[in-house]
Amino acid sequence: MLAILERIDPHSDRIDLLVELVCCLRPRRRDRGHARAAVRTLTQLLKGNPQQAWALRSYIVTLLEKRRHTSLYSDVGILSNDGFFTELKRRISYRVLPPALDDIYLSDALDGVLYAEDDHEWIRMVPDADWLALFDVVANAPPPRDAAPDRARYVTVSGMLDAIRTLSCRICALGLEPRLVHSYSEIEDFDSPFLMQNIEVNAYLDAYGRYLDGTTERPDDARHLIVMLDQCEDVVAKIRRNSLSFGTSVALTYVLVAITQSIGRLRKLLFLVDVSEAAQPRALPAPAAASIEAPIETSEQDSIELGAGYTGTLLPATTTPSVPPVVSQRRAAALALAQELVEAHNTKYQVSGLFRDNIDLLARNVTENASRTGEHYIAESRGGLRRMFGASAGAGFIVGFMATFKILLSYLRAAPLVESFLFSMNYSLGFMLVHMLHWTIATKQPAMTAQRIAAGLHSRDGRDIDFDSMAELVNKVFRTQIVSVLGNVVVAFPTALVIAIAYQQMMGHHLVTPEKAHHLLHDIDPIHTPALFYAAIAGVWLFVAGLISGYYDNKALYTRMGQRVRQLRWLGWVLGTQRRARLSVYVEDNLGGLMGNFFFGILLGTTGTVGYLLGLPLDIRHVTFSTANFATALVGLDYQMSWPMIANAAAGVALIGAVNLVVSFHLALSVALRARKIRFTRGILLLRALGRRFLHAPLDFFFGPKDVDVIDAAPTATKGSK
Repeated sequence: MLAILERIDPHSDRIDLLVELVCCLRPRRRDRGHARAAVRTLTQLLKGNPQQAWALRSYIVTLLEKRRHTSLYSDVGILSNDGFFTELKRRISYRVLPPALDDIYLSDALDGVLYAEDDHEWIRMVPDADWLALFDVVANAPPPRDAAPDRARYVTVSGMLDAIRTLSCRICALGLEPRLVHSYSEIEDFDSPFLMQNIEVNAYLDAYGRYLDGTTERPDDARHLIVMLDQCEDVVAKIRRNSLSFGTSVALTYVLVAITQSIGRLRKLLFLVDVSEAAQPRALPAPAAASIEAPIETSEQDSIELGAGYTGTLLPATTTPSVPPVVSQRRAAALALAQELVEAHNTKYQVSGLFRDNIDLLARNVTENASRTGEHYIAESRGGLRRMFGASAGAGFIVGFMATFKILLSYLRAAPLVESFLFSMNYSLGFMLVHMLHWTIATKQPAMTAQRIAAGLHSRDGRDIDFDSMAELVNKVFRTQIVSVLGNVVVAFPTALVIAIAYQQMMGHHLVTPEKAHHLLHDIDPIHTPALFYAAIAGVWLFVAGLISGYYDNKALYTRMGQRVRQLRWLGWVLGTQRRARLSVYVEDNLGGLMGNFFFGILLGTTGTVGYLLGLPLDIRHVTFSTANFATALVGLDYQMSWPMIANAAAGVALIGAVNLVVSFHLALSVALRARKIRFTRGILLLRALGRRFLHAPLDFFFGPKDVDVIDAAPTATKGSK
């Protein structure tokens, strides 16, 4: 480190020595102690040799003067205007082959200095007080008598002012995007704050230019500009809230994230350059005073080899001189911005960050729609449970025929892809019919009710959760789910049984041969086959189908699907005006359910074929279809089944159903919690609340309260099997 300091040329604009100096500070294995000790040692070296401190200052100023700053402040860490998919493509391509760098830009020079992707981690490991102490030593280095005054502050401020103008123009352009105006049409009724903030920024920068030229003593304050930025953020917040009711899209979410990032960066730059206190951000990243002004303590463990030939003196650490509060806040804000820029620079080609910033709102809207749908699958009373049983029984009746059709389709011995298509259409059309008849498939419920439970975890005060209310909701979901499964299974079994008997009477032979019957029983064997693993795959597809339903519900709202259907003139000629209006309402309300069931059928029908083509053990097991196959096999064997065989098949059906429900519910609940940024770690309190409910009223725990005890808000199944 000492040798590098001695080789510094204060008039050089090459970054080579700076790269070497940073390499001395960079720990090899994310060793926090090494990085902290290295920074403290550099600080002590510069304190002991003021000439080297001044040389380092002049060298850094020369580097800054020879490079353009604007792109560093206005681009790094902020989404471009290209759109989500263009930005995603760019990041993926640059991960493979990075772009060509131009050293005249400060952001590209930073790429050569902090080239390691984890540099931001060790930089944040070093306490803020140590960094501020190092910066103070360099900034306050006494100049030689013949030294010309440097332009460090002018160069930095000039770059920030250019970045402020660039960011303001970008905010103005994004704020006038048709997608944004479409989602918040009220913005057309008054002067757009996105446009007005640009006018205020130009006026402010003109005044600041006169201040730098010495024409005025100080520029006008930025109070009006801050008000405009506040109004821009209010518009963004309103659009985010409205999107929960009217839907959103990836493109709109991208615009909102880009505006939010640009406004946040503009606020930080404005606070750093403004000579008044008007531009103070809403939430400054100001460390505690003890963290900023704490003395630097050295010890033998923190020391680093200084190298031979060092003649300076290691001065004792001193406390940072007291500074006015605003200056102290600006120092903390400047350091926080520097760390933010370094982290954004290191992660600028990471795809995960792009998804994290943009998908959260979309996922929240998808799960929010599923949450509202989930309310239809929660019975409040015994009357609601009876209606839910009836809806599930209807679905079990349909599944009995679907299982029979699948067996008949398998006799065609079609090519694998053709067979996969036929199986998929059997599943998809059957599930869609269940939905249109306002019946329900029990295993489709967890993906919906999990979203409802996650929504219920939000407390009114934002801090505490009412575990008694949550236990009541979970209890309702539990007993509704049990009744739904029973409705599916109890009816699917006799339906398949009657169909198999009728087929035998009509055709003169069984629907399945004894070999096929044994194969059907073997498929649901939970001990000797991977049936439970296949059931878990079906649970994953159930979860995915729930997301697809929520996505299309969101899409129907955002794109105003009902209005678009009503505008089809040819449909009015075919159906008539009134039927077209009813169809438009039905499509907008049920698009998610129909598409979710359609794609769920595709997933179930193609899994086995994909596994066969890839040579992988992939297949699905669904509780209702397994029940129907059990009944078909029973008839095919002329009821000649031993009690162990019956017990094994019954256990297989029960375990397959349990795995279907648990996997889909767990995945749906996890995604819903993450979309709402909720961390639920006090499950024991919820279990205690459930235990109290069971002990207080065991009968109501399983069968629900009597109809007279509650105003029944039972499921109407208006969303069918969604």
